[in-house]
Amino acid sequence: MEITVCRAADVEMLDRCIGSPGATSFHARRFERQEQGLSTYLVAWYGRRPVGHTEVRWGGCDDATVRAAWPGCPEINALSVWPESLRSRGIGSALVRAAEERARARGRTAVGLGVADDNPRAAALYARLGYQALAPYLGRWSYEDHDGVTREWVEKLTFLVKELP
Repeated sequence: MEITVCRAADVEMLDRCIGSPGATSFHARRFERQEQGLSTYLVAWYGRRPVGHTEVRWGGCDDATVRAAWPGCPEINALSVWPESLRSRGIGSALVRAAEERARARGRTAVGLGVADDNPRAAALYARLGYQALAPYLGRWSYEDHDGVTREWVEKLTFLVKELP
């Protein structure tokens, strides 16, 4: 397995292998933020197939309460391993470590991430990697479905933080 920073040519392959729920490509939006310098979009590859991804958002979590509690803390966002049969094989851990390395290289002293309250498996992974609960918050995101309707998604999350040595 190899982890790389997403390239423009990778977006189409990501859409084919790890699709988005609606008409708009989540991968294209993440790549666009990377091109604007707002994030770094990391992709895990097994051979020539993408098997996971995460985005390091340098401006931090969108939630104002979280940003106030830990200002300047970049957020590891939208970590996913696909297909599900590849989970628990170290891909998610490798993506988190790669994100942490990039944060350290930028002189950041901490990094955070949100975990859904109904995802104990991910919460256990993050605890093993040294992340500690900071604050509960509501995560919000939207997408345009195939009928052109914008769908809003809200989920209960806990923001976790890890201080970087």
